[in-house]
Amino acid sequence: MLRPVPSRTQTRWAAVCGLVAGAAGIGISDLAAWLAAPAGSPLAAVGSVIIDLLPAGMVNFGKDYLGTADKPILLAIVALGVIALAAFGGIAELRRKGAGAAVFALVAVVGLVAVAIGSGSDVAAYVPTVVGLLLAFMLLSSLITRLRRWQPARAALRPDGPADPARRGFLVATSVFGVLAAAAVVGGRVLVGAANRVSAARSGIRLPTPATPAPAVPAGADLAIADLSPYLTPNEDFYRIDTALQVPVIDPAKWSVRVVGMVEQEVSLTFEELLGLPLVEHVATLTCVSNEVGGNLVGNATWLGYPIRELLARAKPLAGADMVLSRSEDGFTAGTPLDALTDPDRQSLLAVGMNGEPLPLEHGFPVRMVVPGLYGYVSATKWVVELKVTTFAEDEGYWTPLGWSARGPIKLASRIDVPGGEAPVGTVAVAGVAWAQHTGIGGVEVKIDGGDWNRAELAETTGPDTWRQWRYAWDAPAGDHELTVRATDADGTLQDPAEAAPAPNGASGYHSVRVTVR
Repeated sequence: MLRPVPSRTQTRWAAVCGLVAGAAGIGISDLAAWLAAPAGSPLAAVGSVIIDLLPAGMVNFGKDYLGTADKPILLAIVALGVIALAAFGGIAELRRKGAGAAVFALVAVVGLVAVAIGSGSDVAAYVPTVVGLLLAFMLLSSLITRLRRWQPARAALRPDGPADPARRGFLVATSVFGVLAAAAVVGGRVLVGAANRVSAARSGIRLPTPATPAPAVPAGADLAIADLSPYLTPNEDFYRIDTALQVPVIDPAKWSVRVVGMVEQEVSLTFEELLGLPLVEHVATLTCVSNEVGGNLVGNATWLGYPIRELLARAKPLAGADMVLSRSEDGFTAGTPLDALTDPDRQSLLAVGMNGEPLPLEHGFPVRMVVPGLYGYVSATKWVVELKVTTFAEDEGYWTPLGWSARGPIKLASRIDVPGGEAPVGTVAVAGVAWAQHTGIGGVEVKIDGGDWNRAELAETTGPDTWRQWRYAWDAPAGDHELTVRATDADGTLQDPAEAAPAPNGASGYHSVRVTVR
């Protein structure tokens, strides 16, 4: 006996069943990842594979035009794709029992392959995808069974017909499971991102007193002007740029870093051993190479860590090595000049602390790299687990094949923070920050409209590795005006006026703002 051809109404409801089951599968897999293996979230794993497969132009487009929204947008696209396939699976299951299982299994295989690429031999990482698949299909099968009961054997569905217990049961079940599926998606994402277990471990860490404390921040380092960036950037306001779709969750008790490659002696260091070493505290400004002229992808913090040069001295790099390829837990790599990491005058750190507390999860907990004077894409590896001593001829960091320069010294830059778009007539404070990491700022000048350059007052600083606040008292007349700033570093080098986009080695040009004075 042939099964009746489903009506359009049935087909639509079958798609809804698949959508609900697919959403539930996503949520359940994330919940399972939170419980068993955060790296096993198939949604994040598929997104990471997509990033690796995208051509350089598309990756850079997302980085430049979407900024920090690139990861949520990609995850949303992946989730919508999964749900669309799940809706198709619902229709297939209605037409032929077991066909939906094949569609769901295909989706799961893609997830498992992506997890395998990202997690390798970690068996626990495969559990979330398998659990999500099984429970999602069980839910789909249950809803489709209820949908079939709603249909009289001799006719298509009539949702406008008389009250039908089967119809009511189907609609109630679909609504309830739909709400639960949405809650699972939201809850799974939140829980995976929050990583409560590691957060608890982090909160229990007591950072040791530094053997070499940073100089006290001078009272005159912060000009205390409203809307001017503070000298020290609070952790919650510090910019975040990385390739991690899901923040790596690393138990500090299981963390270690290895020094391998062109060395006489491989070295391994645990978190407990790292905390027991003579740590150094240092104030340094970090900058992203993607920062536009006048942009906010820059921040200043007090870091606590162990000098990388001391760890490399244990390993004894071989002659000919000129680069250290650092690798993150999530697979990201950065190529840092060896001489920058071994420079005795540069505090390149394996950092464990940020502004007096353990590193926040999203900023690299338990350990990250901080290298003054270099853009983050070639130095500031978060969640670092390996340092490979090698050469620029042999290895490349993550961003170099995508068109960015292999070496990334930070360019001299300055920015106007205040005033905003409007200002009152009279004396107005024009203020901002300027940076020339590892060289220091020697002077800042401000130009009003097409006039002469006027020297600004510089705030104090803890050293050449941080930005400096500056201010200029402007006697502002009514009207529309353009304010421009430029800086000179401590060596007397003037900021480059030539306008250049961030790619391939950092933006340049003078920052200008337009202000209406009333």
